[in-house]
Order: sequence, then structure tokens, then C-alpha cells
Amino acid sequence: MLVILGVVGGAIGLTLMRQQRFYRGTTELLYAREGVRDALELLSTDIRGMATADTVRLLADSAIELFASIGSSVVCQVAGAEVGLPGAAPTPGNSLTAFATQPDTGDLALFYRDSIEAGSQWERHRIAGFASKSLAATCPVSTGLTRAENLSPGQSGFLVTLSTPASRHVARGAPVRFIRRGRYSLYRGGDGDSYLGYRRCNAIGPSVCGSIQPLSGPYRAYNNPGRTGLLFEYFDANGAPLAAGASPLTVARVDLTARAESRQRLMIEGRAWTPGDSATLAIGVRNRSP
Repeated sequence: MLVILGVVGGAIGLTLMRQQRFYRGTTELLYAREGVRDALELLSTDIRGMATADTVRLLADSAIELFASIGSSVVCQVAGAEVGLPGAAPTPGNSLTAFATQPDTGDLALFYRDSIEAGSQWERHRIAGFASKSLAATCPVSTGLTRAENLSPGQSGFLVTLSTPASRHVARGAPVRFIRRGRYSLYRGGDGDSYLGYRRCNAIGPSVCGSIQPLSGPYRAYNNPGRTGLLFEYFDANGAPLAAGASPLTVARVDLTARAESRQRLMIEGRAWTPGDSATLAIGVRNRSP
């Protein structure tokens, strides 16, 4: 009887151990897949929306530096270097301003101007200040972009101070885009693992970036393009690969591959296994000038 109980107990124990390994492996695999998905989602929006002309600063196999859109609005009024904008809070009949991240000093404001004299183009200015002000001050009813019922005490607009005055071609109602320069890259953290990180960089001039902020991971360490955790590949409009140092103006597509692995190695049927996952996303680039 004891022998039978021992056999049954051993079988149950073995089954439970295998189930534990299975669930542990599944959990680790899902964790790796989540990391891959995070990288693709974080990068795809900024890469799709980037302007290649004069905005891509670095094209590397493990990093990309670009100007990404962080918001848009319309011009209510211009007074030299100060530009008034409508508010971002939704109001009846007014949703002209939207920010993913509120602009601040060091970002760029791009004003669209269309005139017979100057032609159609985006006028670029560095932001020297960005503040919330009363809507009556930044976008009064006289501009035609705000209604009287919107001017309640709780409604506010924005005042943008530029480093240089806007030209006379920037008129009321002109679209304005806000962009921020940043670098996404694969980097090794203090724990020895590799992560997707982001650095905010200076808007104008040679690239000078701040401290890196981790966004997602861990991923496989950088070793060679065929195995690295994050791989950026660049192609022209004909689908031909672009070499390192190629002009950003020729970029029409960016292929992003993310490879993530679990931190733990599991024993499955006597074999060591590290759960992992990988995915590649082809991201089309709109070749537009800022």
C-alpha cells in the first residue's frame, strides 16, 4: 500500500512540477513579448510622423535621433516674438490645440505661411518661453477663433515666446506644429541588461543630449545586427537599403526589429531554454519638410 501511495504521490509531484515549469515558461514568454510590443508601439508613432527634411540627425543600427511632433495649434495673434494660441481644454466649437507633451524652452515651433511673396513653407523658431495665460489675453473674441461664451474664468490659452520675432507672413489662423529633438537608442543599464532609452537633445546645432531615461526592456544586448535587441534599418523609396551616413532626405521606410529575452533560463525536459520573442515592423516615413 505504501509503495502504491509513493508511486501515486511521485506521479502527482512530477505533474505539478511540469505544470509549474509550463506556467513559469509561459509567464516569461509573455513578458518578453510585452517588451517587443512596447518597443514597436513607442517608436512607430514618432518615426511615422517625423519630417525627414532637416529633422533626422542620426541614422544608426541601434539608435535614431529625430524631431518628433509633440503638438499642434493655430495662431490667434502675433505681437513680435509673442504668439497667442487657443487653449487645449475642449470647449464647444473649439478644439484647435492638442499636445502629447506640453512644449517648453528649447523646443521648436513651426509656423506655416502661405503668401505670394514668400511662397508656401514652414517658418521655424526656437521657443524661449511657453506659458498658460487667460484665453481672453491669448485668443480674444476679436480673432474670430474664440467665442464669447468660452471666455469663462477657468478657460486659458497659451502664450509662446520665440527666440526671434515671427515674420509678417505668419498670420492669424496659421497652423503651428511643435517638435522636440530626441534620441532613441539601445543602452546597457546598471543591472547589466539592455533597454530602450530616450534622451532629449538640444533643438539647434550639434547634437548634445541629456541623461538617458529607460522606456522598455530588457532586450538582447548589442552584438551584431543579426542578433541585437533593437535594430534600425533604413530604405529609400525604391526599397534599397541605405548605408550608414546616408542623407535623411532619402529615407522612405524604417524597419524596426525588437528582440527580447527572459532574465531566467528554464529547464524543459532536461534542456535549458530562455524564453524570448522578436518582431519586425516596417514604418513608412512621410517625406515632408518642416
